[in-house]
Amino acid sequence: MPGSPPVPPPPPYRGRFAPSPTGPLHAGSLLAALGSWLLARRAGGQWLVRIEDLDPPREVPGAAEAQLATLAAFGLLSDAPVVRQSARHDLYRAALEGLLAQGLAFSCSCSRSELAAQGGIHRRCVAAAPRPRPAIRLRVADGSMVAFEDGLQGRVVQDVAAEVGDFVLLRADGCWAYQLAVVVDDADQGITDVVRGADLLDSTPRQILLQRALGLPVPRYLHLPLLLDADGHKLSKSSAALPVDAADPVPALQHCWTLLGQDPAPLQGARSPDALLRCALSHFDEARLPARLHFHEAASKTATSTT
Repeated sequence: MPGSPPVPPPPPYRGRFAPSPTGPLHAGSLLAALGSWLLARRAGGQWLVRIEDLDPPREVPGAAEAQLATLAAFGLLSDAPVVRQSARHDLYRAALEGLLAQGLAFSCSCSRSELAAQGGIHRRCVAAAPRPRPAIRLRVADGSMVAFEDGLQGRVVQDVAAEVGDFVLLRADGCWAYQLAVVVDDADQGITDVVRGADLLDSTPRQILLQRALGLPVPRYLHLPLLLDADGHKLSKSSAALPVDAADPVPALQHCWTLLGQDPAPLQGARSPDALLRCALSHFDEARLPARLHFHEAASKTATSTT
């Protein structure tokens, strides 16, 4: 249109893989790492690694270092220095203070039992007495509908007020909530595309609502199918979640490639992770990514291949 300012080009693709240091990398983690790496590389973009270490009671000493060593053995190296959430408290505090100053967040002393009595959906603080260290929640207005188009799962619509309620940003034990930290980190690191497991699909509307409240850009989202065990449990929470074998990475990479819906034939001759990844990148077809897996069979085969 004459006289209209030029539309700026979109920022270059920047993806990430963000494990929590609660144990060794297992097949489900490798599936997400490989999928996010392939999509970033195919787009000509960067792939970053972030350690999400904000929950000390769940963390395993040495797990972060072991995870990074495993990723390196599989040829999956971050394009920028690895970021650790435990070193970023000031960023989270600044975001929280901004929300409090605008009245978009509030202190809440509700206990779990008091919240359960309200049906588990927080719509107002019903605490009998204030806590010495209350939680901080985002104020979610009635009718807060969030809709987005997931790159693999399709259109997702959630009434955050009715289905989630006012959600926690800072826990009563002083730990930062995942929702706040991940939103602040993705914006600070310039993440344009979030590729992760489908277990976080229903968290995405909360994160989009929080991005809007903080005035942050909303990245594109793509949620890969989960790898479950024979009982239908997420592999990371299952006894089948054996660590992948960093001493013999090629078979696990080949299997994850197949789980991502790709043709296994081109990778059969690969003898090293680097050779396999180069070949994978030249043959990767995003259109073949499955929205679902034959979970039980896939999990069983992958667990067997990593023993």
